[in-house]
Amino acid sequence: MAIFLWCIAGFILGALPFSYWMGRIAARADIRRYGDGNPGAINAIKAGGWKVGMSALLLDCLKGAVPVGLANFVFDLQDWDLALVALSPVLGHAFSPFLGFRGGKAVAVTFGVWTGLLLWEGPTVLGIALGFFVLLQVIDAWAVIMAMTTLLLYSAVRQFDSIHLAIGAGNLLILIWKHWTDLRQLPRFRPWLAKLLGR
Repeated sequence: MAIFLWCIAGFILGALPFSYWMGRIAARADIRRYGDGNPGAINAIKAGGWKVGMSALLLDCLKGAVPVGLANFVFDLQDWDLALVALSPVLGHAFSPFLGFRGGKAVAVTFGVWTGLLLWEGPTVLGIALGFFVLLQVIDAWAVIMAMTTLLLYSAVRQFDSIHLAIGAGNLLILIWKHWTDLRQLPRFRPWLAKLLGR
C-alpha cells in the first residue's frame, strides 16, 4: 500500500504541467501553439522569454527530483520500490491527465529524477552528453535518446546496481515513445561536421 501511494504521489507531481501553466499565467499564451507543440520548457521560452522558460524548467526538474530524492535518501526505498517511484514522475509528465494525457517529452523531469537518484552525477553526465550530441547532429530527438543511452552505459560502467539500470532502461523507453515521430528521421550531421567529414 505504501509503495502504491508513493507511485501515485510521484505520478501526480510529475503530471503537474508547470511549463503550460507558466505560459498561461506569465505569458498569457498556450505554449502548445509554439514550436513543436510540446508543453515543455523550450516552448515556454518561445512563448514568454527566458525568465518564464527557465522558471518552468526548474519546476519541471524539481517535480522529478523531490519525490525521487525523498524516496531514495530520506525514506531509503530500495530495489523495485525505488524503480517504480523513479519512473512515476516521468510517466506523469509524459502522460499528464491535466493535459488530456498528452504531456511533455519528459526531458526536464528526467534530469530531476536522476538528480534524485545520483545527486550531481546523473544530471551532469546526461547534460554533457546531451550538449555533445546536439552539437554534432541536427535532430534534437536523437540527441535526447543518445544522451539517455550514454547515461545508461555510464551506469553500467560505473557498476551501479541493476535497479539503476532498470530505471535507465524504462526511462529510455518512455523517451523513445515520446520522441518517436522525430526519430523517424535519421540523424543528420551539423553542417560544420558534414563539411569537416567531406559529406
